[in-house]
Order: sequence, then structure tokens, then C-alpha cells
Amino acid sequence: MSGVTLKIQPDAEGLAQTAADFISAQVREKPDLSILVATGNTPMPAYAELARRVQAGEVDFSRATAVQLDEYLGVTDDDPRSLWDWMRRSFVKPLGITRTVRLKSPAQFEAAVAELSGLDLAILGLGPNGHLGFNEPPSPPDASTRTLELTPASLESNAAYWGELAVPTGAITAGMDLILAARQTLLLVTGAHKRDILHAALDGPETPEVPASFLRRTALTVIADGAAWT
Repeated sequence: MSGVTLKIQPDAEGLAQTAADFISAQVREKPDLSILVATGNTPMPAYAELARRVQAGEVDFSRATAVQLDEYLGVTDDDPRSLWDWMRRSFVKPLGITRTVRLKSPAQFEAAVAELSGLDLAILGLGPNGHLGFNEPPSPPDASTRTLELTPASLESNAAYWGELAVPTGAITAGMDLILAARQTLLLVTGAHKRDILHAALDGPETPEVPASFLRRTALTVIADGAAWT
């Protein structure tokens, strides 16, 4: 785990504050920050804290660009399962961001990220099988932006978000190559159910079977609650 900055917080509130501190510091240093944005439950308290700071005039995201991490195939913007709309509601709109890169096709997305000169910051969650975005295992470090079929583990974990709505089986994801090229990476992890995969990602071998294990090649900061680590 050499070179990884690990910050263990006692609870979700501590994680949110620490994550918001980290992200705020990045945008103060580089106001036109390009940010790859994860959805999911784990980063939501941090995003809410960032929104509070924006409203209070403590930090300014108006020059930043929000970049979509992943999306289901075959969903529209008004579909409750749209990850774009979730990102827009939780991050883009509350933070006053007007520049966005949507993930609609691999070629379009990669060209748009190249125009940004790459990603400054990747905010990521950790999938139960070690996936990043929808980079399902096995995903090597050079896996590109692509469409793919979700694994049973991902379908099961995502089902909790949508109730009776069926989880789409197809998805598109930013590639491992783009994620690992980000100049800073923030990995947020909560819950005892993520303990084993977090230790595998940070302490186990680097392997396509645990895509998150390749994050150790990056400038990586991990913020986890005690349940996810001890």
C-alpha cells in the first residue's frame, strides 16, 4: 500500500467532511478542475456538504467540469435509473457547474476528455467485486471506454437503488485507462460489506479480477469509515 494516503473516519459524517475538504482543496488549487464523478450512496453526503459550502461562498466550482463516470444503456434522462440525472441533481446543479462531459459513446467521450487534457480528479466508489464505474472484473489497466454487460454481483448491488424497477443489464463506462490517468484519485468506501474487497484492492495483488487494485498506481487518497477497514 506504499504511496496510498489512507484516512479512516469514525462515521459517514466524518467521511463527508474529510472528502469535502479534499475536493474543495483541489478546486481552490485549480479552479477549472476536471472531475470524474461517481454516483451511488457513498459520496452523497460529501456532495451535500460541498453544496453547503458553495451556498455559503466558501468554495467556487463555477469553472470546473463534471465528467460522467458511467451509465446504463437504454435509459432516458427522465428515467429514475439515469445515472446522468443522478449526477446532475446531486453534484452538477447544487455546485453551480455549467461545464459537463456526458458519457454517450466511447469515441465521443474519449475525445471530450482529451480536449480537457485528461482528468484532474477522479472521485470513485468501490464496487462489491472491486469494479470501478462499470469496469467489471476482469478489467485490465488498459481497458478502454466501452459498453459491456453487468455481472450478477453488480446487478444485485444496484437493485437496492431502484426498488421494483429492473436494473438494466447493459452499461457504458469510462475506461480503466482514463481513470488510472487521473492526476488525483479519491476513493470513498463505507460499510462492513466492503471490508474484504477494500483490503484486496489495497493489500492484495494487482489483478484484473480486482480492477480497483490498479489504483495503487495512481496518486490515491482513500477515505473509509471504520466499518470498511477494521
